[in-house]
Amino acid sequence: MGTLDAVRRELAGLWADGKGKSLLAIALGWGLLNGTRMIYPVLLPYFSDEFGLTLTTAGFLVTVIWLAYAIGQVPGGILADRYGERTILTVSVSFALFGLVLVLLAPSALVLFGATALVGLGLSQYPIARITALSDLYPDRIGRALGVTMAAGDIGQTVLPPVASVLAVAVGWRLGLGYVLPFLCLTVAIIWWTLPNPEPDDTEGTDTSIRAVADELRSPTVVIMGVMLFLFIFVWQTFSAFYPTYLVEEKELSPTAAGALFGLFFAVGVVVKPLAGAAYDRIGIRGSLPLVLGGSILGLASLPFVDGVGALLAVTVLISTMLGSGAITQSYLAEITPDDVQGTGLGLVRSSTAMLGATGPVVFGAVAERGYFDEGYVVLAAIVGVVTALTLLLPTD
Repeated sequence: MGTLDAVRRELAGLWADGKGKSLLAIALGWGLLNGTRMIYPVLLPYFSDEFGLTLTTAGFLVTVIWLAYAIGQVPGGILADRYGERTILTVSVSFALFGLVLVLLAPSALVLFGATALVGLGLSQYPIARITALSDLYPDRIGRALGVTMAAGDIGQTVLPPVASVLAVAVGWRLGLGYVLPFLCLTVAIIWWTLPNPEPDDTEGTDTSIRAVADELRSPTVVIMGVMLFLFIFVWQTFSAFYPTYLVEEKELSPTAAGALFGLFFAVGVVVKPLAGAAYDRIGIRGSLPLVLGGSILGLASLPFVDGVGALLAVTVLISTMLGSGAITQSYLAEITPDDVQGTGLGLVRSSTAMLGATGPVVFGAVAERGYFDEGYVVLAAIVGVVTALTLLLPTD
């Protein structure tokens, strides 16, 4: 009964004073955008067939969306400060919606790549504005509020790709991608009508230039965290880009079964992320991050050697434990970033590491195209091992 009472109090605190509606609107947008982004890996075989893409160019298509997503995060944070979070969150979803329409109408591979870049730029405007909006709404409950939106992101990534796979098989890839358009249109309206429109922050007199912020971040701990984030993003984006294709081409699963396993990967994250965050609060990054990444190292290393839906299901669950690292690394990075440049600093670190990590899909695609699909996953396991080892270089306090 005590636990239930505590849960009720937390939910009441999140919902109080009309804030809950804004939280749900932000979470809805984050879930739909994340789920839409993860439809791309499911549809890569269809893009390859229609536009004549190789594994390398298909990997580059995913790299384009991640690279555009990375580039836009710093200006996204600056624009949110200038014009307000409600405006930028609405523009973000609208821009992604426009890009998706162009993808559906693309007559050639060139237009497909350009439209995909627009989708990525739309997505890039959401993350920083989401965090700053929730910081204003929940100054004393930011961790819980962020946890809700992160869970919504995993729910979107769990539900949308399998549905896209089924629709692509039954009707065609355009319906598999296009079915999200009405939901995105509805989300644009909900965000605009629900979120408050606060006055933009007054940053006059504060030096938030890229050079000034970079100077603030020149500490060994931030540098180590930057390297860790780059390597992890490299692995995460590579795995998510090619896992459905790998299951179909190498493990001979049906596209529907591959989409279901891909959805399971994110479904586990709904449970893992809160547990990882709780572990971080209790034992810190040096104790929690190796614990979370250990399962993914074992799963990635064993993936080439297992067959059958049951075994692949178990390996997928193991690999998905790495999703908990975000709750740990983002919390730690926020704590070590100086308060006076926290927003811009977080955007700079996230953007720079994500841009470097976006090279993963195209590199892995080139490796797979040369017949080293299985070996590529063993290399990914080794990279996660390096990330785990770097944790030991972080301060104990």
